[in-house]
Amino acid sequence: MRTLSQLGIRGLLILALILTLGATKEMLAKGEPIVEITTEYGVIKIKLYNETPLHRDNFLKLAKEGFYDGTLFHRVIKDFMIQGGDPQSKGAEPGALLGNGGPGYEIPAEIVPGLYHKRGALAAAREGDQVNPQKKSSGSQFYIVQGKIFTEADLKLFQERGSQQQKFTFIREFLAKPENEAYRKRVEELQKAQDTDGINKVIAEIEANESENLKQFIKLTYTEEQLKTYATVGGTPHLDGAYTVFGEVIEGMDVIEKIVAMETDKNNRPVKDVAMKVKIIKN
Repeated sequence: MRTLSQLGIRGLLILALILTLGATKEMLAKGEPIVEITTEYGVIKIKLYNETPLHRDNFLKLAKEGFYDGTLFHRVIKDFMIQGGDPQSKGAEPGALLGNGGPGYEIPAEIVPGLYHKRGALAAAREGDQVNPQKKSSGSQFYIVQGKIFTEADLKLFQERGSQQQKFTFIREFLAKPENEAYRKRVEELQKAQDTDGINKVIAEIEANESENLKQFIKLTYTEEQLKTYATVGGTPHLDGAYTVFGEVIEGMDVIEKIVAMETDKNNRPVKDVAMKVKIIKN
């Protein structure tokens, strides 16, 4: 059960979004906030995007409070990312499973076209779609992309998989609507009869009748800039459209390279703790 204080924080976050929507141009003119994450391996300097005001303001709030100081980069996967921000990682016993902690609230998704998982991207961790279909972000946990280079064939495959997953979600939500009960009953009867061909025909019929709505629903496409970036600089393109990207590294990718090279245990936690201290250097 959420406490009143937690509900108050959620309310403040939503209010912040309402207030910032009317001042976007002013915020952009002021420039983007910059924070430093200091580790024993060096300093990572990150700018926070104004296009994601809820995540930006929440990260600044937690940094100002010292929330992150002493937390660990508790999940490290080479060619992928480093993840931190779990308050339960402060003083955690060696080998302890981490990644379930947070400040007691989540943040509404701010998945913005044009902000993607290139090398150095800062993004919010979250629970999976099964329990979190709205893709709400963790209130504190984040990851920084190391990634790798992808070929054009790789990117095409990711795009096809993403489109198929979004198509499945569209069909599922379509069948759940009361006005589409007739379609749902047809599918249920065909499922009982184990008539796969019949089900596919119904789905094809829905896709044909809802083609325009389906086009609007499926948004996973790579721009020329993204294709070039993933093929030259690298990143994690298969996460695009699923997690909120709210900043990027401007200095210190060498520090990330040092951290991902560390020995990790079976849960991808570095055997030697990597603690952080987060400071705002431009607000």
